[in-house]
Amino acid sequence: MTGTEGEPWRDPPPPGPSRFTMPDPAVVAPGAELVAVGADLSPGTLLDAYRAGLFPMPVDPDRRRRGIAWYSPDPRGVLPLGGLHVSRSLRRSLRRYRVTRDESFERVVRACADPSRPGRWITPDFVDAYTTMFELGWGHSVETWHGDDLVGGLYGLRIGRFFAGEAMFSTASDASKVALVSLVEWLRGTGATLLDVQWRTDHLATLGVVEVDRTEYLRSLAEAVGT
Repeated sequence: MTGTEGEPWRDPPPPGPSRFTMPDPAVVAPGAELVAVGADLSPGTLLDAYRAGLFPMPVDPDRRRRGIAWYSPDPRGVLPLGGLHVSRSLRRSLRRYRVTRDESFERVVRACADPSRPGRWITPDFVDAYTTMFELGWGHSVETWHGDDLVGGLYGLRIGRFFAGEAMFSTASDASKVALVSLVEWLRGTGATLLDVQWRTDHLATLGVVEVDRTEYLRSLAEAVGT
């Protein structure tokens, strides 16, 4: 696998196959989001799901009910790799922090999973599953540092020219945005074509995130992952 900016990207060795067949979101009614419930978070299942246009979330983050829900939002939030909005204040913040990649993956995931955060949904099972994906070479993180303190970051999975952004966190001004700028630079420099952020929010819209319908998203995804 290579990941140096300017070099062609090669995926790591594939894991073992999934025991499950993932559903096709193309047959789901337009506008529907939840596609299926069940399966597991094994590496093979996760890769099959992302290649199909799905991503998982726990049925119940508080773990009163176990289970995995698989989503394919319509419309889908994506950040065009040539459309990132970098404000003047964000440009100043870029000089304030140090940024690394894949240096503290599990710390980033656990920071995103902090139970004190509003809307948190990342359970210990998800932390373990994505940490395993990182160990296999499919998971990636970007870390933002102020001195020796980890103050922001994001993580996700990369498959070919596709990156699935999962979550980000920040404990200092613009720290997660700085991580996103670094991610986009890395993806552009290594030939990526699609950055998925799942849903467009007002916050992400200020950075250039747009919505695309499911049909367009699945077409772009197939091209990016080579299916």
